[in-house]
Amino acid sequence: MPEKEKSDMERIGLFSEMGYVTIGDKYVSHYMRSFREAASKNRQKLPMGSKTSSALQTGYFEPQFVRIFVGEAYSNPVQLRRRYRLAESKKNVGKAFLPSNGDKLPCGLGSYYGTIGGSYAYFSPQLKARDKYIPPGQNFYTNPGKKGTGYGYANLTIGKQYPHESDGYEAERINAKKAQEEHKRLLKGGPFKLNLYPQEYFDVNPYLHDRPLPPVKNLPPRKPIAPPFKPSSPAKKVRGMKGGTFDPYPSHSADPYVIKKSKAVTTNEERKIFHPPPGPKSRPVTSIITLNVTR
Repeated sequence: MPEKEKSDMERIGLFSEMGYVTIGDKYVSHYMRSFREAASKNRQKLPMGSKTSSALQTGYFEPQFVRIFVGEAYSNPVQLRRRYRLAESKKNVGKAFLPSNGDKLPCGLGSYYGTIGGSYAYFSPQLKARDKYIPPGQNFYTNPGKKGTGYGYANLTIGKQYPHESDGYEAERINAKKAQEEHKRLLKGGPFKLNLYPQEYFDVNPYLHDRPLPPVKNLPPRKPIAPPFKPSSPAKKVRGMKGGTFDPYPSHSADPYVIKKSKAVTTNEERKIFHPPPGPKSRPVTSIITLNVTR
């Protein structure tokens, strides 16, 4: 049974559905459509090009040269400086100071002419009295080194001859053995072993074990196993004769075929189908761009 058409309130959450602006308009394909159609039609805005500054007025915005200050007075900076000097010179009480004599210049190196004071005894060129120089004593003398390399030549070194020491056979091995024995003598007790130190999962020798093995346990005697059960005759195969079944033919039940009735639809007292209340409906929302444009 077709359901009744839903109202606009139930469908979109409004009392009445708003009319559409594009009803009856022709379809325009967006394929190969320009982004701004108005920019490609009619006459466009053409600039005249950039102007270069020159002596002519065409390189400026104004048709004629405009001064920043209109009607200002002309001022001569040289004349202003002279007036300032005259005003400052009037402030002088007397005449300008002139020294009695001019500056004196020295007439040569070492002369004190033209200085305020004379010579000083500290800068006198005379030598001071000094003690007589006594040279130090002479160093000890040695004989020159004897010629020769020293190998195979006698009496060329500080001593008369090189001391000879015989090297024992396998001296390094003997010394290492003595050092090892001295090291073992200084040790006390056995090597320290930590049970928490991680060990490898498998030893080098899989049959190696640090602890002694436990005594061998005597296993109980095994019970004899009974022989498997074998039927007296093999099972019969199922065929059309029903030879392998308990009954020669299947049993027949006299129960009549009954059609199961479907459960009735749950209804209320007025025999109407229950419809749940509609949930919240979505409604048109104004976009953020449109709100900003309206503001």
